[in-house]
Amino acid sequence: MNDGTSWMRPLGSTGLSVSAVCAGGGPLGSMPGVFGYDTPGERAAATVRAVLDSEIRFIDTSNGYSEGESERRVGAALAAYRDEHGSLPGDLIVATKVDPDGRDYSGDRVRRSVDESRERLGLDVLPLVHLHDPESFPFEDVAAPGGAVEALVALRESGDVTSIGLAGGPVQEMARYLDLGVFDVLLVHNRWTLVDRSARGLLATAAERGMGVLNAAVYGGGILAQDPRAAAAGRYGYRDAPSAVLDSVAAMREACARYGTDLATAALQFSLRDPRVTSTIVGISRPERVAQTLASARAELPADLWEELAGLLPAEDHWLDAPFESSAP
Repeated sequence: MNDGTSWMRPLGSTGLSVSAVCAGGGPLGSMPGVFGYDTPGERAAATVRAVLDSEIRFIDTSNGYSEGESERRVGAALAAYRDEHGSLPGDLIVATKVDPDGRDYSGDRVRRSVDESRERLGLDVLPLVHLHDPESFPFEDVAAPGGAVEALVALRESGDVTSIGLAGGPVQEMARYLDLGVFDVLLVHNRWTLVDRSARGLLATAAERGMGVLNAAVYGGGILAQDPRAAAAGRYGYRDAPSAVLDSVAAMREACARYGTDLATAALQFSLRDPRVTSTIVGISRPERVAQTLASARAELPADLWEELAGLLPAEDHWLDAPFESSAP
């Protein structure tokens, strides 16, 4: 964050402004099966309070995180803050996602998901709601008349939701949804990091269309964070990492050390310094991590380090997905 970019940024053409760093609420609900650790409720509440007391003005969660527990905990913390101060910070944006109920990803399910989120978060109008991980369902069903996409668009038109986004993984499938031309925001995860550029075409498409872009999981699930236990697990993007990726991570870690920084700081700033990325989502589950994340965002990193890290990028066949080139007009 030392390249002259502003901290608060317009989120595409939505009319919303968000901070360059977004507090990711995935671990707040406690998902040890995904993150490898438990998050007690008291610590989650303290973490959200630390976010509200910081310069971060953007919180991301989802209906499906811990069966709604992330939203419940975020909502309880927001309510406590509101009780103490009379209102929430005026520039705070809370984003969430619609999720299926089992194998039900119908239009009715989308409407119920939004109602559940509004109740848990204590918000009458949701500023930003994403269609979450639609790749697990047939595109023809989700995008059909009366289906999930159409229901989400209708919620925006009715004013229950201010803006709608697309949040998912496999880039080829996400491209099909982008081509529908109805989304305001794109959220990618694990696919625009120091060691994976699978989302290259998606980012180009979104930028050409003036969409807001959110980049999540910039640590690849932990392997790019300064956490030896996560690195030793040998997993990237929730799956076993190829040896070429592990070798790149090790070499990048050594390069960062030579330049007096750490890999986690470089991984975060890789995303922050990309002008196409509006906000970078970082999962935070401890209150002290808020200040640590902000310090990493503002650390001074030399240009030579970026050149060296670029030379250590694994070949495309070791990325999560095969990239494609943008076809946006």
